[in-house]
Amino acid sequence: MPVPFLDLKAPHVELRAELDAAYRRVVDSGWFLLGPELAAFEAEFAAYCEAGHCVAVGSGCDALELILRALDIGPGDEVIVPSATFIASWLAVSAAGATPVPVEPDEDTLLIDPKQVEAAITPRTKAIMPVHLYGQPADLDALEAIAAEHGLHVVEDAAQAHGARYKGRRVGAGSVAAAFSFYPGKNLGALGDGGAVVTSSAELADKLRLLRNYGSRVKYQHEIQATNSRLDELQAAMLRVKLPALDRWNDRRKEIADRYLRELADIEDLVLPVVPVWAEPVWHLFVVRCAERDAVQERLAGLGIGTLIHYPVPVHRSPAYAAGSWGELPVAEQVAERVLSLPIGPHMSEEEVTAVITGVREVFGR
Repeated sequence: MPVPFLDLKAPHVELRAELDAAYRRVVDSGWFLLGPELAAFEAEFAAYCEAGHCVAVGSGCDALELILRALDIGPGDEVIVPSATFIASWLAVSAAGATPVPVEPDEDTLLIDPKQVEAAITPRTKAIMPVHLYGQPADLDALEAIAAEHGLHVVEDAAQAHGARYKGRRVGAGSVAAAFSFYPGKNLGALGDGGAVVTSSAELADKLRLLRNYGSRVKYQHEIQATNSRLDELQAAMLRVKLPALDRWNDRRKEIADRYLRELADIEDLVLPVVPVWAEPVWHLFVVRCAERDAVQERLAGLGIGTLIHYPVPVHRSPAYAAGSWGELPVAEQVAERVLSLPIGPHMSEEEVTAVITGVREVFGR
């Protein structure tokens, strides 16, 4: 049975009537930016994240950059980031004018290692940016304790973690701010780019609204130098339709992940995800690790099993950052050489999940 890596049509087929109604509502209103759909979505997503405020913007990368700018982090400052992550985490720091300082992940969870974070702090450090990679929350309490000791901010990159919980609370509910992406392939995806910041600080939310809209509260009155990064009414309306389905879709992802964890556990040459007791991941990705990763991917493709590699080039080895002096980052390099993402999505059938498990077992001779 052919199994695609991800079916992006299925959620829209499921919600077709509601999405069509939302589209008509926006078009009929004639209001396309900074209107009632955006305001309603921001209130609903803030409540979902158990945070006080949501400010929706043009992308997840913009959300990270604008948080840093709102915190007055810029040239001369340093922000600690994971060495193993998508490049957007680093790019947002650079776009704000600050310097990313990479820290290696824990080798079991692949999440930023708090012990190494503390060793990377300098007098120029202003923030720690944990990434809830693949939908699994980083160890926020440990990071917040380090930040409090050194007078730093914790800025969560939650681009892949819509609905994830850390010790029972939603990611984004406890730190100064968290950034989300609504890229179409995310657990909560728009029909194009989009992002949001959630925060419980009314002051920070107010500044973010200025930063996303030319520094303006009133048209043609510009209080600060800012940018244009706004989630439009149509995308907000689409996300409002999808948000009530998110927990159900995340539950289905967990069911699939649980099957993978059970039924692939005896393959010695395959490293499965490790979930700490305090984490409730939402399984944006199910990432395994193996030697000869490329050969394994090729053999799975021959069996009709779609896979992807997140991410094949470590950020510090990309041309964008290759000129920097990053030191030795062997864990990030090994991760990039060995990771492979198996299909996982809320609309996968049991037959498709079985086909993936059967295919992986066959490739590994089990």
